[in-house]
This record gives sequence, structure tokens and C-alpha cells, in this order.
Amino acid sequence: METEFNPDRPADLTPAYRNEAWRRLGSEQFDIVVVGGGVVGVGAALDAATRGLRVALVEARDIASGTSSRSSKMFHGGLRYLEQLEFGLVREALHERELSLRLLAPHLVKPLPFLYPLTRRIWERPYVAAGLFLYDRMGGAKSVPGQRHVSRSGALRVAPGLKRRALIGGIRYYDTVVDDARHSLTLARTASNYGAVIRTSTQAVGFLTEADRIKGVKVRDSETGETTEVKAHCVINAGGVWTDEVQALSKQRGHFTVRASKGVHIVVPRDRIVSESAIILRTANSVLFVIPWETHWIIGTTDTDWNLDLAHPAATRKDIDYILDRVNTELVTALTHDDIEGVYAGLRPLLAGEDEGTSTLSREHAVAVVAPGLVSIAGGKYTTYRVMGADAIDACIDYLPSRVASSITERVPLVGADGYFALINQCEHLGQRFDLHPYRIRRLLNRYGSMFDDVLHFSDEDPSLLRPLAAAPQYLRAEIVYAVAVEGALHLEDVLARRTRIAIEYSHRGVDCAVEVAELMAPYLGWDEADAAQEVATYTARVEAEIASQRQPDDESADALRAAAPEARAEILEPVPVPD
Repeated sequence: METEFNPDRPADLTPAYRNEAWRRLGSEQFDIVVVGGGVVGVGAALDAATRGLRVALVEARDIASGTSSRSSKMFHGGLRYLEQLEFGLVREALHERELSLRLLAPHLVKPLPFLYPLTRRIWERPYVAAGLFLYDRMGGAKSVPGQRHVSRSGALRVAPGLKRRALIGGIRYYDTVVDDARHSLTLARTASNYGAVIRTSTQAVGFLTEADRIKGVKVRDSETGETTEVKAHCVINAGGVWTDEVQALSKQRGHFTVRASKGVHIVVPRDRIVSESAIILRTANSVLFVIPWETHWIIGTTDTDWNLDLAHPAATRKDIDYILDRVNTELVTALTHDDIEGVYAGLRPLLAGEDEGTSTLSREHAVAVVAPGLVSIAGGKYTTYRVMGADAIDACIDYLPSRVASSITERVPLVGADGYFALINQCEHLGQRFDLHPYRIRRLLNRYGSMFDDVLHFSDEDPSLLRPLAAAPQYLRAEIVYAVAVEGALHLEDVLARRTRIAIEYSHRGVDCAVEVAELMAPYLGWDEADAAQEVATYTARVEAEIASQRQPDDESADALRAAAPEARAEILEPVPVPD
């Protein structure tokens, strides 16, 4: 299905936009090129674009295809970092959480009540209460309620699924929940809306140099193998766990190194745990979150060192057993492997420190000028992406030819935020207008905000798009078309794992709806029957490899199985080895 680039709708990442973006990458002079399409990269691109800079962003795979789609799904204030005395980080995170909750992304970032079960008499309640008091005073209770103490009976009324003997009382407080992949994608679309050139499946394979200056990047299309050169006054390395690999392309020694820490989560049906609130549980080294996710619970995370394939971190049987064993010490009805609908593993990009434990490495971020015209940024938390993006752009200022305005992203709502609160109050009327249940309208609003009617617009010519997917009925067929026609999805994996979360929300992991989804995508990407069949086969192989890896006892055997699955992006290159 042929489309034309529409300059009046720059936030639409259409197939035609992608073609135009490739032309612009090879023909224009940019102020800044960002390498990496995680939340920090797209946040930096938005910051640059809203300062009036000419900015491009390239991502080897898909927006949020790495760490930024595999988090605990929280835009959280970092309560546990108070115990590590990282007061500045907590204050900063709470400020950013409040901005997103109230102004920047209210359609995506939602308040979430938590129960903190108390297990120790005498000292624990005042100890935790003091921490939460500080948390609330730092900004944790601006637009959500502050802490509230409950007895054992009160805690069990909130969470009847907890064992009575597992707690002596509890404290309730608030944090937030977010679909991380959708949030990162929305940031990318917002950056594009303000003029940034966003292109996925575009891998940085080298740097352009002039004397001792970095003057741009050489990029390679991960779909076709075609290459071009992108000229820029400054390049930002926002590669996350790939920071060192991108750094190696410049043949310059970095000012810091990044260490990958693997975090694994499991997804179980909502009816397996009876609770009206999220739950936070202490572990020997960290905490375990039990987070409501529509009709599911997400439980995690682990925190272990990872030195294997960065693109496809693998969960092991040991990781899953650890989560089950810890949560089952608290639950009346124990969870089993048969209850698990989804599993995902992600890598945190931590700044390498002296301590060997990844749970104690710094969650703060660092920015460094590695060479004239090359800035690296790494570390940090998902919640503080906006601050990180602004800091990265500030570090580029000396290499830009004209005066640069200050960051204004704290006043720039993301696309879809405008009018969201009013639309939520109109769900009943909107449901009648579109002949959909108000629940369905509310769900669309919480995924697309005020752009929800753009999704439904595709049903004007094809009313069947208002039907749900046969094997994933939480999602309308129109959402699949929108993902590929407007949101830049290029492969089944992009749609099933990130534009939707079918890959973790259904026990079939997306395999049972892969054919239907491929048929919906095909006209917009020019796939014939053979192309669609290949996409289904590649995705199925990915799922089979993931499931097989999750039965393995250790990282090495799990990694070997997962890494053997075929890549959807056939022309992507292995990263340059990092020199010792």
C-alpha cells in the first residue's frame, strides 16, 4: 500500500517518512546526531529539537528494542535509593515523575498504590516510615497521597493473597506505572514532531573524522545493507549497554565504562494473586516488585552481572526459580511455572565502579566528551531520561556553530497528552460515537492519548479493523495497522513485543496471532506471501529460542540457545569488539 510523506504530520513515522529520512541523513548538515534509540537517545533528540537544533537519531534495531522496553514498567521515584543515601537521585527522580504524571505524559504514566509489608517488630515500622516521610517531603506526595500505616488486618484487606504469618503490618504509599516501550516511542514521535529526523534499522558503523574532530557517523541500513554518511557538528553516543561498543568505533578511550546487569521479570495472570495494590518485597540485596499490569501481574526483578550477547539477554531457569521462590514465601497460593504467561530479560547500563555487586553500582548518569565532537552518556534511570538528554545536549554546545537555547522539555507535553484528562471524562460518549465499549476507549486513551481517534480512523474504510485480534483480544486489529502505518514498525517483532505487549501478555507469546498480524502489516510494507511467511517463521523461531533458553540452568547455555535464533533485521552487523 503506497503512502506519501506528509510534511504536515511529522510525528507520523510512516514508511514514506522512513524513505525521506534516509535521503535527509545523506544530504543535510546536522548540528547533532544521536546514536541509540533508547529512552535517553530519544530524550536527547527531543531536547535538541525543541532548542531549535537540527538533529537526527539513528537506531540499529527499533525504538526501545533494548533496555527501554524491558524495565519493571515503573516511572518510579527510587525509594530504595534512599537507603543508599542517594538523596539527590531520589529528589531528581521524584521531580521528573511529577512532571510526567501531571504534564508531560499523563496518558502513559499512571499513579500506582503500593503496599510495603512489614515483617520485623519494633524497629522496622519507624525505620521505613522515616524513609517514606523523607520520600514524601522530597516530592513523593505532591499529586498522590502520602504514606498511610495499616495493621496486619488492614494490610490483608488490601492484599488478601499474602500469608497472614508473612507480615505484622504494612505501609501504603504511591508510585507510578508506565508502558516503557510506548513511552519511548511517543518521545521519538514527539521529537520528530519538532523536526528531529528519526530512523530505525539504521546502524552506526563508523565515525567521520576531520583532523582530530568527529564530524559525523557512517550508517548502514539494517534492512538492505545500504550505507550513507551523516554529517554533524557533534555526535552523542547514547548506546546504553552498547556504549562501549559504539565507543570502540571511534578508536578513542572512554572516560567511563558501562557494565550490564541482567534483570528478569515474569508475567502471571491477575487472578493468581489477590491484591488491590502493588506490593514491594525486600530481598537479600534489593527489592522485588509485584506490579499490576491490566489483566496480569509483572513480578521482578533480578540483578546479576551479564557478559554475553547484549542484544538478546536470556532468562534462565535459575532466574525464574529465584523470583518464584521469593514471591512464594509471601503468597497464600504459590505460583508455579505453569502460571507464567511471559518472561522477559533486560540489561541495565550501570557505570562500572569498584564494588563487584551490580546492585550497588551507581544508578546516576555520567556525561563525557570522549573526543572533540563526540559525547557519551550512560548510566541513570529510566525516570530521569529528560535530565540525561538535556545534559548530553549541554555537553555538545562548544562544538556547535551558533548560540544554543536552554532546555525547555519540562514544558513540552508529549504527543497525545493534550486534552487527555477531558477525553477520559468522555469515555461513555466516545464509546457511543465509535460503537466501542467505554472500557475499550479508556484503554486506547491510555495507550495513545488524544491520538486514539487516529488509530480508529483506519476502520473508516475497513470496519473489520474494529474487531479484536482472535488470539490476543485485548488489542484491536486497527492497532496493528496503526503500528506499521504510523508508528514505524518494520517487523512482526516490533509489533508483538513493543507496539503491543502481546509477546509477554499471552502464554503463546504472540505465535498464535502472528499470521493474522503479518497479514495486516503486509500491505503497508509491501510484503508478498513469502515475505509474510518468513516474518512468521523468524518470529516463531525467536519465541521457541526464548522458551528453550528459559529452561536452561545457567547464562551460558541460555545465551547459546537464544543467540542462535535468526535476526529479523538480516543486515545488522555484529558490534566491534571492545579493546582491552
